[in-house]
Amino acid sequence: MVDKNELKLTSSEIGTLWGEYVNGTMTDVVNRYMVSIIEDEAIKALFEEALKMFGRQKQQIVTFMENDGFPVPIGFNESDLFNGKARLFTDIFCLNYLHIMTLHGLLGHTSALSVSVRKDLRDFYDSCDNDAKKMYHQTIELLLEKGIFQRDPLFYPAKNPEFVSSKDFKDGIFGKGRTLAATEIIGISFNLKKSIMAKCLSIAFSQVTQSKEVRKFLTDSEKTADGQIKAFAKILQADNLPVPKSWETEVTTSKESPFSDKLMLYHMGFLFQAAQNYHGAGLAAAMRTDLVATYESTILQNLMVTKNWFDLMVQNKWLEQQPLAPNRTEIAKEK
Repeated sequence: MVDKNELKLTSSEIGTLWGEYVNGTMTDVVNRYMVSIIEDEAIKALFEEALKMFGRQKQQIVTFMENDGFPVPIGFNESDLFNGKARLFTDIFCLNYLHIMTLHGLLGHTSALSVSVRKDLRDFYDSCDNDAKKMYHQTIELLLEKGIFQRDPLFYPAKNPEFVSSKDFKDGIFGKGRTLAATEIIGISFNLKKSIMAKCLSIAFSQVTQSKEVRKFLTDSEKTADGQIKAFAKILQADNLPVPKSWETEVTTSKESPFSDKLMLYHMGFLFQAAQNYHGAGLAAAMRTDLVATYESTILQNLMVTKNWFDLMVQNKWLEQQPLAPNRTEIAKEK
């Protein structure tokens, strides 16, 4: 019998811990900056709680790694945060940022739990998930209280259940097609909100970066996100459905960078890579040809953005290497 308390970390388990640490320390640096500029006490209290939550999680991740002999990633730290700089975001933007990043965390914790076998890891991700769910409820409540939470389009209920009766159900390019299904709107709304946040951060970061190469990447990323927003918005508007509000006006005109170029570039790469999961889910639920084509185009665009991001991160020696499988060929040569 294998002692379940003595199980070594699998490749999937160390991979999720590595990702949780690096992405978590990135978000933690941004949250610490936002705490320093937020004036609304209710919003600041949520960010302070988020900092405490991650502080506990970070300590546990380090313990897991060190106990199994894995090096703790560098991630992001005080060297990536420049305090005392002019305000780059409004309080409202900060609250929306916390809500969106909490959604990312919820999905990330669930994915990590699904590949974890050790009970201590499963218990850890359960606690992370509970923390994220608590923050999810709190951010929504505060957004609703302030009248700025954007609900998805409302539907008027049909009288009775129906079955698909025409092949035109999947047609959105040739023929008259049909209106959007509720299951398709889930993906469109979700992806729109993420793209809106990515566009706003691209604008903010492009204003304050010190590197010409990073600035070009950020301005290109803004154009990519804007094009994707317009493509999905056009589909909603064709059925007279509302489009989520954009947050560009919640970014100030400051040119003083509160973050390192490394952090800002990594953050954008994280958002575009995470978006691929959401676009893939939306594509899987799409049953209209024009919607399928939009998702396929968006995924290809994000692949190009990610490639450019990777090249720039490597060029600047900012991309920390993930744990790799043993290279048996190289090991054999060492003899």
